Formats: sequence, C-alpha cells, structure tokens
Amino acid sequence: MNLKMINITEQNIAIMLEMCLLLLVIVLVLHITLPYRWMPAEFYKHLHKIPGPKGYPIIGNTLIALAMRADDVYNLMKSYTEKYGPILRIYGFGLAHVMISDHEIIEAILTGTQNISKASDYRLLSCWLRDGLLLSTGEKWHTRRKMLTPAFHFKILEDYIPVFSRNSKILVNKLWEYIDEPFVRVNKLITLCTLDIICETAMGTSIHAQDGQEVEYVKAVHRISELFQKRQLNPFLYKNIIFNLTGIGREQARVVKILHAFTRKVLEQRRQEYISNRETTDNNLQRKKRILSFLDLLIEISETKQVLSDEDIQEEVDTFMFEGHDTTSSALSWAMYLLGSHPDIQEKVMHELDSIFGNSDRDPTYEDLSHMKYLEQVIKETLRLYPSVPVMSRMVEKDIHIKGYTIPVGAHATMLTFMLHRNPELYPEPEKFDPARFSPESCQKRHPFAYVPFSAGPRSCIGQKFALMEAKVVLSTVLRNFKLETLDRPEDVKVLMEIVIKPKEPFCIRFTPRR
Repeated sequence: MNLKMINITEQNIAIMLEMCLLLLVIVLVLHITLPYRWMPAEFYKHLHKIPGPKGYPIIGNTLIALAMRADDVYNLMKSYTEKYGPILRIYGFGLAHVMISDHEIIEAILTGTQNISKASDYRLLSCWLRDGLLLSTGEKWHTRRKMLTPAFHFKILEDYIPVFSRNSKILVNKLWEYIDEPFVRVNKLITLCTLDIICETAMGTSIHAQDGQEVEYVKAVHRISELFQKRQLNPFLYKNIIFNLTGIGREQARVVKILHAFTRKVLEQRRQEYISNRETTDNNLQRKKRILSFLDLLIEISETKQVLSDEDIQEEVDTFMFEGHDTTSSALSWAMYLLGSHPDIQEKVMHELDSIFGNSDRDPTYEDLSHMKYLEQVIKETLRLYPSVPVMSRMVEKDIHIKGYTIPVGAHATMLTFMLHRNPELYPEPEKFDPARFSPESCQKRHPFAYVPFSAGPRSCIGQKFALMEAKVVLSTVLRNFKLETLDRPEDVKVLMEIVIKPKEPFCIRFTPRR
C-alpha cells in the first residue's frame, strides 16, 4: 500500500514537472513571438478608468486586431468613438492605445514637449527610414529638425513650381489618352505623377514613372506601405525574430534593398557632381541657376559643415520620399473625387482659375498660387474629410492628466484625426463637403486644434507648404483642361485606413475637355 502511494506521488510529481516545463515552453514561445511588456498595476489602474471595449486577461482586445482587415479599421474606429466617446482605450499583451478625438486633449499632447516620441509601431518602418526625421526623437530629432527647416523656405519651394507644373502637364497628357473612354480610374495616374514630382524634388533625378520607367523602384515604393500595414495589424509579426522568418518579412527585406540601392546610387552621383563642380567658378554659377533638390541641399550641408554622413543624408531623403509621395497622391485623388461630385464647387474653382489665367496656357507662378484662395479652401476641406494621415500616435513618456483621466506612461496616445475633423460640435453637418468652412472668417472662429491634417506643435509636418503648393499646381493644371464628373456614388465608396487614407477601389471619373 505504501509502495503504491509512493508510485502515485512520483507520478504526480512527474506530471507536475511536465506541466511546468510545458508552461515554461509556452511562456517562452509567447515571449519570443509577441511584443509583450510587463506593466505595473498602476498602469492598468489608470487604463481601465478610460472607457473602451471589454478585454480579456493578458490578451485584452487582441482578438479584435487579429480578426480585423484593413477595410475594417475605419468603420470600427468610427463606431468605437460614437459608442465610447472622444477618449477610449484598446489594449493587449501590455500594449495599450488610448484613442483620442478631442481637440483639447490633442492640443495638450501635440504642444507639449514631454511626449514627442512616435509610438513604437512607427519603428516597424525603421528598416527603410532608419532614424530619419520621422522616427528620431530627443536631441537628434531637435538638431535635425533645426538643420532641415531652411530646406523648406518659400524661396526654395518657389523653385520647385516648374517641376510641379511639368509633371502635371504629363498627367494631363495621360488623361487625354483616355478622353474617349467612359471614365478613368484616376488614382494610379495621380500616384505616378506625385512619385515623379517627389523623386525630382527630393533627389534631383527624373524616374519618369508616368512613362513606365524605373518600374522596379516604383513597385518597391508601393509595396513597402502594403507590407507595413499587414505587419501593423498582426501583433504576432511585431518581433523581428519572427517577422524575418515569414514570407512577407523576406519580401520586405528584398523591397528595402531595392529602395536603399536606388537612393544610394543617386546620392553617390550627386555628391560626385558636387565635388567636381565646386572648384570651377563657371560651374558654380551654373549650379546656382538650376533647381537644387532636397538631396543637393543636404550634400551642401554635409560638405560645408561636416555634420551629415551619407547614411544621415540617405535616411532623410528616404523619409521625404515616404512622407511626401503617397500623402499628396491621396489628397489629390480625394479632391478630384469631391470636385467631380460637386459641380457647383468645381465651377467656382474654374471661375477663379479663369480670372487668374484667362485663356493662357502659361505655367503658374508663385504669385498665381497665392491668388488661388478658393482652391486652397477646397484642398483644406478635402483634408478635413479625408486627412492623408488619418491617425497620429505618440509614446507617452510622462503621465498625461486631463479631463479626469490619466493616460499612463508606456501607453500610446493615438490621435484619430479623421474623427476629430468630423466632430459635429466643431463642424456642423460634418459629412458635407463645404469649402466655406475654411474662409478666413470661419477659421478665425474655430479652435486652432480642431484641424490638424499636418499634425501641429513642434513635430508638425515640415513639408506642409510643399504639399499645399504641389496640390494647387496639379489640381489647377487639370482643371484648366478638363471638367470632372465622378461616377462613384458616395454610399459605394469604402474607406481604407492604411498609412494614408485611401478608397478601397480606385475612383471612376469622367474627364471632359473644357475647350
């Protein structure tokens, strides 16, 4: 009997050891595969006081994220905001996003100097952008921002207008090729146009994307955003040790290699050109007359001040390419869709353009752009309804106490720009497209943080004037040639919230010659 009891006890101990070992293996696997962080009880105490969907122990709301597709995000965030209010939380595995669409809370976050670091999921882009202006923080970010700001002075931006204009005319010529078609799926054409513009202004090289050249680089630029979005929605892919073993991890490595090789090649060529020219007075004079790209300006800083390495320059050029291409393409696509859906507003824009240009086909000047007041209102109202970057997120590095809540250190303060801009208290009839909202009188009455398509505060978008000028040139060039008619019904347009806000399907727009 005693022997039996000893055997049973030994069996129980063996089973318990096996279970402990299995549990240890499970914990180890989860630690390797998931971005889990052990957070103190105080963190959850503050977090659970913020309203939000019910979560489960440890995993929180992770099941929602795993079940979500890219085309679910917009509607889900919209329904959550309507249900829980302008501050809500979702969390899981020690990661927490506090979703904010309240202009006063957003003001406190964006204007403060304590929480300027981007949220951790931005680091998923570091394989391409490394530690450029978008991703850097602290002293490096402050120094780099101060150094790069002069590159966006209006005198330099004015020199880019011919680049905007030349590529806009190529877009118009492409649209003429479809003039006998019932409609044009316009998004891709606009994207290729903005890609040509950003490559020429950022790197000083023409890739002729609109003419079907540099296909490998063009495809790589498009693909990297898609891969980032897939990874962002799947917490099991956050850790590099797992992601790099997957098919999309290997594909991303290949795509990044193409992107870096192209920028590096152009950088080497431009630096060699700078070195060859600097000793010749005639070449220096000739150089001053031509348009200097963003890359040229960085090389000049590097050569004269000895402060930027080739790697520093490349990460800033790659960042400018990333931030300045798809965002502008998105804004232009939505603007054409909205103008084609509102012929009365389109007519007002055309009247303004006719008053500036008459029957002339000359290129626009900087002064012409300053007279496009109503077109600017149209662009701003487009960015209210469809802000190119619909979500901004910061890592909370110091507790934020506001409106009876505490957003704890370690959480992500995620600002839902697209919901802020649709707040009926700030914008009556928020779904209505009404450029008059951005008349000088209306703007003056509104809270300054009720509209933040380019962010605000110290980390506001450094290229917002560049983007607005580009949008004015492209839209004015198209509207001087064509009347737009959108064939998509508003109820059929599905919104995708990826890195930038896009329609699920390309817009169908009919272009009719004006003259």
